[in-house]
Amino acid sequence: MNSDDPTREIYLKLENLQPTGSFKVRGASNAIELAGPEAKGRGVYTCSAGNMAQALAWRAQQNHIPCTAIVPDNAPKTKLQAIQRYGAKIIQVPFDEVWKVATTRSYGPLVDSVFVHPFSDDRMIAGNGTIGLEILEDFPDVDTVIVPFGGGGLTAGIASAIHAEKPETKVYAVEPETASPLSASLRAGKPMDVERVPSFVDGIGAKNVLPEMFRLVRPLIHGSIVVSLKEIADAIRHLVERNRIIAEGAGAASVAAALSKKVESAKTICIVSGGNLDTATLTRILSGGTP
Repeated sequence: MNSDDPTREIYLKLENLQPTGSFKVRGASNAIELAGPEAKGRGVYTCSAGNMAQALAWRAQQNHIPCTAIVPDNAPKTKLQAIQRYGAKIIQVPFDEVWKVATTRSYGPLVDSVFVHPFSDDRMIAGNGTIGLEILEDFPDVDTVIVPFGGGGLTAGIASAIHAEKPETKVYAVEPETASPLSASLRAGKPMDVERVPSFVDGIGAKNVLPEMFRLVRPLIHGSIVVSLKEIADAIRHLVERNRIIAEGAGAASVAAALSKKVESAKTICIVSGGNLDTATLTRILSGGTP
């Protein structure tokens, strides 16, 4: 990545270039494949801020499987349009209801369909782990990997793979200041609830960390870096102007963390987890604003 510090090497893992614009295609493809005939007969559904919904809809369409996505009522237009383009049915509800589906793993009207959890699912985590393996294949001497943290599936997958192959490599999560439950949980030593303030960074930042995800992630990472909305907006603008790359807020959070120098590292890889950003939001950021 083009940066102003010649003493630090920053590389980008561009998951925004995946078929649906985010890393979620890895886990969703694995989940659909392992679900087998049951999924085709009953249909599948998930709850998502948009990227998981797109990925599951895309893979389900390829396999002729009915798909439904439960998404927040403030989901970006670009993500909603993509979900519809892939033939899935959309149910929009308040974020708290979406999160309830994630915690209970159930949604009454869809009880007869197969639920694919967006992050707390071994199939999703295993799919995400391939990113870690690819990183070590290309950069076996990497010092630090920074991963956007939403529900924890991406962090768990990448950190598990890297820890197994090269445990001396440090893996950090990154969260927005508007919703950083992992940082609070690490300080407390147990899963904590935080106040979540909705923002243009819709792909990461939740109200809490699910207990099973906290137990999985905690021993694998070196900490969680918290960045401001301005730092994320600046990172989005930096990626466009210096590297001709479009990242959504979650995807640019890792770059914001690296540019902030909150972690000292000679060779850092930032996971650009997605690039599904509304054009209106991007226009405002490129004009120097913070949505």
